Amino acid sequence: MDFSILQAVKVFGVAIASFVVALLATPFVSQLLVKYQFNKQIRTSERAPVFSELHKKKEGTPTGGGLIIWLTVLILAFLFSFHPLLNFTDRAQTYLPLVTLAIAGLLGLADDILGILKVGPHGGGLGMRQKLALYTVVALVGALWFFYRLEWDVLNIPFYGNVNIGWYYVPFFMFIIIASAFSVNETDGLDGLAGGVMLFAFSALTVVAFTLGRFYLASFGAAIVGSLLAFLWFNIYPAKFFMGDTGSMALGITLGVIAMLTNTAFFLPFFAFIPVLESLSVIVQIPYKKLTGRKIFRSTPIHHHFEAIGWPESQITMRFWIISVVMTTIGLVLFFLNRFL
Repeated sequence: MDFSILQAVKVFGVAIASFVVALLATPFVSQLLVKYQFNKQIRTSERAPVFSELHKKKEGTPTGGGLIIWLTVLILAFLFSFHPLLNFTDRAQTYLPLVTLAIAGLLGLADDILGILKVGPHGGGLGMRQKLALYTVVALVGALWFFYRLEWDVLNIPFYGNVNIGWYYVPFFMFIIIASAFSVNETDGLDGLAGGVMLFAFSALTVVAFTLGRFYLASFGAAIVGSLLAFLWFNIYPAKFFMGDTGSMALGITLGVIAMLTNTAFFLPFFAFIPVLESLSVIVQIPYKKLTGRKIFRSTPIHHHFEAIGWPESQITMRFWIISVVMTTIGLVLFFLNRFL
């Protein structure tokens, strides 16, 4: 059998295995979340009255379901490491994203626990400044590892070529990781929204990794895609549980790491268009409100604006999914044109 075909079979096999394992494990995890009252607390805030009013009915829904995603990937990485065909652990390609996924998932889980216990500002959990500080620390460690350990300092600028940027690689890397983590966290606000958007983004990066011949990394991406599909089975409206920071932080930071590993950072705004849009709505709203005393959007991130003007939650999610598919497709077309022209 041709080597590339064999690798394609491996990628699909890992994705299917991940989907099945996560799908079978989800009911048991869900029961544990309910048993130990791992319930979402909706913060009551004078600064976000629209959000509080719209989502008060969701208080008490189990959260932390995102651990199903990264736990499935880590378990399969360990089990498949003993299988000559299905193994996707590799020092050069997947050690770093695997470690990143685990650390970010655990940090997010700790934040979810703080929120449940109502420990922290604004009713519990880490505040935005604290999250950004945490993202910055993780991003700095990753940037230093890439620059000094892996000796990476080259960026691929689409339709121009590779550019050596020296030590500027460190702040650029940090920006990508912080931006992706922040953006995915902001996207996680409606049933199935973040899960669906991340499904398309990781699918695109899996295709990219496979095209570049990084088959271990492609299989790793496929494992995330499979577990995301199973997660969405239970997370679509009305959600049985929420992703929580343990999911959004793990996925957001890992998304940025894979983009840097494949040198496709400039395509990331296409693959993750909705998270970019969500974060931009927040970034624009805050200074505008401080300067003028008025709002551009009724509530941010922008999906809450559409809720506030009367769009049904499921309609917002599906329309954002459609936008994601279109933008991801455009991103992949540009990637292939950049590669082969």
